[in-house]
Amino acid sequence: MNPIRSGYIAIVGRPNVGKSTLLNRLIGEKISIVSRKAQTTRHRVTGILTDESSQFVFVDTPGFQTQFVNALNRAMNRGVTQTLADVDVVLFVVEAGRFDDKDKAVIRLLPKDRPVILVINKTDQIKDRKTLFPFVAMVSQAHDFAAVVPVSAAKGRQTDDLLAAARKYLPHEGLLFPEDELTDKSERFLAAEYIREKVFRLLGDELPYSTTVEIEKFEIEGEMRKIFAAVVVDREGHKAIVIGKGGDSLKRIASEARRDMERLFDGKVYLEIWVKVKSGWNDDERLLKSLGYE
Repeated sequence: MNPIRSGYIAIVGRPNVGKSTLLNRLIGEKISIVSRKAQTTRHRVTGILTDESSQFVFVDTPGFQTQFVNALNRAMNRGVTQTLADVDVVLFVVEAGRFDDKDKAVIRLLPKDRPVILVINKTDQIKDRKTLFPFVAMVSQAHDFAAVVPVSAAKGRQTDDLLAAARKYLPHEGLLFPEDELTDKSERFLAAEYIREKVFRLLGDELPYSTTVEIEKFEIEGEMRKIFAAVVVDREGHKAIVIGKGGDSLKRIASEARRDMERLFDGKVYLEIWVKVKSGWNDDERLLKSLGYE
């Protein structure tokens, strides 16, 4: 019997091409948060898939930032470049029918010394499939890709083909993580991400990007997890948006985040959330480090 092969696989691309949706689809759990708001992913998030012959350690990265220049964006870009230096295989994700300067900026970061698979995502949104072939040919000229795989992460189409393409390049023998592990991130980290996802999903059109979540206390008592968290906003006016009329928005954020946590943690969760104003938090190097940004 052949030994299990394993390796680290980066998922990279410009913001909003569906990297987090792809990661969640591949491993079968919501590890990386998803919203319509660009730049939702801010950290490197690892998702682990183990089958009979392979262990894929996927690393979802923030979308590479080309417009904003603050400490948060610099930290996110460092996350992308550090990940590319450490992994064995790269999945470069583009949106079907769209290839612009933001995609080309990511291509300039791609390593020359390891396999890069071009992933054409959102193929379910292409009305005329005939347009896909010239699009693939055009993007393929930008880099020497090891393979090209069209997928729909949202619909789960051809993701098995993507796994088969990546499996060929897994370099290690044996498991890198226990076979039942889904991520290397802590429950504390995942709790903060789930809350932040609900903030963006429910208030994305009203609330600016400069919002984050701090877990101030995380306790486990028997089967119960008690989580106390602060939604951090940049201005006093943003605080009222998060709270909502009569506290309705904050209650809904807490309720939906708690349900997701209970499903992932497989246990009861007591969740208490409030809102804090920290002006300029996304340009505060010390605070960003405390929130897990390297």
